[in-house]
Amino acid sequence: MKNQEPSIVFDKERAASYDKSTAVLSPMREAFHSLINVILSELPTDARILCVGVGTGSELIDLAQAFPQWQFTAVEPATPMLDICRRRVEESGITSRCTFHEGYLDSLPASDSFDAATCLLVSHFFMQKEERRNFFNQIALRLRPQGYLISSDIASDMSTAAYQSLLEVWIRMTKSHEVSDEHVEEMRAAYGRYVGVLPPQEVESIIASSGFDTPVLFFQHLLIHAWYSRRTPLE
Repeated sequence: MKNQEPSIVFDKERAASYDKSTAVLSPMREAFHSLINVILSELPTDARILCVGVGTGSELIDLAQAFPQWQFTAVEPATPMLDICRRRVEESGITSRCTFHEGYLDSLPASDSFDAATCLLVSHFFMQKEERRNFFNQIALRLRPQGYLISSDIASDMSTAAYQSLLEVWIRMTKSHEVSDEHVEEMRAAYGRYVGVLPPQEVESIIASSGFDTPVLFFQHLLIHAWYSRRTPLE
């Protein structure tokens, strides 16, 4: 895949408001990141971590603070988002441990040099299943055998009553944090149109067919599902 371009572009305005608009997820994020730390805690003290679609850098900074010798490569195609990430990294005093790659995975050398990769709320922006499969395969090519993938996506069977119920709870949660009605309706309309919402089992199947072992679901917060999996050993 030449350019793995997502369906939503994070321009300067969207990047500037991203952390504020996702503040509703802060309690979830704290628990989520804590579990990620536990899962990855068996990695070497000098582990190299690939953060794909790093956004404003939340998981990178959290991992860097928990594991003070780890090195990070942050991949992000949206310049405004990466600019915010750079600033936050500098403010956290961890710049010397970070490499920033502005672009997509296809322009990052494919060498199996990383012990783990994070890909949080990214792959659901690929609307076609084959695009998503290729995306995960590009990550696998850059991991050492048995390297970890930590991934999360909005996932659900949109044809079910359970999806509609969870969506309404999600919307009530969002409105409770003073998010505008306009933004809420934009979010509702995006699911299925700009965000590829698939049943969790289909997401797991895509990951497993992309160079990874069967993913393990370790976290769910309403529509957000998170898995860990390991790169299939090379034969």
